[in-house]
Amino acid sequence: MLEVDVRGQFGDFGLDARFTARAGLTALFGRSGAGKTSLINLLAGLAKAEDGRIAIGDQVLYDSKAGIDVAPEHRRLGYVFQEDRLFPHMSVRGNLEYGMNLVPTEERHQDLPRVVELLDLEHLLHRRPKTLSGGEKQRVAIGRALLASPRLLLMDEPLASLDTAHKNEILPFIERLRDDLALPIVYVSHAIDEVIRLADTMVLIADGNVVATGGVEELMGRLDLSPHTGRFEAGAVLSATVSGRDVGFGLCELSVAGKRLLVPGLDLPEDTSLRLRVRARDVSLSLTPPTGISVLNVLEGVVREINTGDGPQADVLLDIGAPLIARVTRRSVHDLDLRPGKVVHALIKAVAIDRHSVGHPGRVHDG
Repeated sequence: MLEVDVRGQFGDFGLDARFTARAGLTALFGRSGAGKTSLINLLAGLAKAEDGRIAIGDQVLYDSKAGIDVAPEHRRLGYVFQEDRLFPHMSVRGNLEYGMNLVPTEERHQDLPRVVELLDLEHLLHRRPKTLSGGEKQRVAIGRALLASPRLLLMDEPLASLDTAHKNEILPFIERLRDDLALPIVYVSHAIDEVIRLADTMVLIADGNVVATGGVEELMGRLDLSPHTGRFEAGAVLSATVSGRDVGFGLCELSVAGKRLLVPGLDLPEDTSLRLRVRARDVSLSLTPPTGISVLNVLEGVVREINTGDGPQADVLLDIGAPLIARVTRRSVHDLDLRPGKVVHALIKAVAIDRHSVGHPGRVHDG
């Protein structure tokens, strides 16, 4: 268990953060300048808090009242930066062993063969960093951090410098770390798609303050948080299970809150658990079940909340057995007489849910 309750001042910028995180991946999400990197540097001891407490289990790293401030090199935290920061004169094996050799043998809880297998580094061990792709370099940097046998792994926007292809290459490896290691991971990002795919817990940060903490599905289903999660990218995150497939048309059938949802191209076994992102702009509304249309997914729901704002658009929160958000015009809200309690039908195009909208929820670890 990671416990954080800290305050600090960085020039004119103040930081006040309080949250807890268990094994699994906790994402610190917010816009650029929100205070995410300042917070992760406080955890690492690279920046100084003015007040508060940081602890991992029974190990206190910082406690202003008790006068405890463990030096960064003694905190036993792994840190993966935006840049790989590998030693250019060392091979991949040398870089990995450097991290391992920082820790006394009796205190190591990670070993080289396991990390090499986990990150698929065997074929790279003899190579130098300059011969690696961006994604390969980051995998080595992650491996070096893991081999320092940290109590906590910090990842500060590790995919920010990678193009889309290399991001997609490394995301499955981060999922494996989350699922296979009983190790808390704090992951900083301003990319909502990364957070939705990877995070067990989401810590929403704005202007140096923690606005909300909770599960991804919970926070993404709240209209009041859309100014912080990104109004353009607003949408719900649904828990789903693979329930069948239509092989002839290349469709996968999902069960969402007891309802059927068809999506294209997911070659996954039945009963696989998924996390599904449905963007608000991809959801339309109808007062009656439509016929003679191309949209395959029509789900009945009840209007719970409407956020009209100042512009021409409105976000409508529906209850379909789980939260779902539709983005329509204020004119549509008026013409359909939408209001809380009204039964409507949500229309979701199957092709709007692509492979980038689907992730796997993390496994639950004890402790």
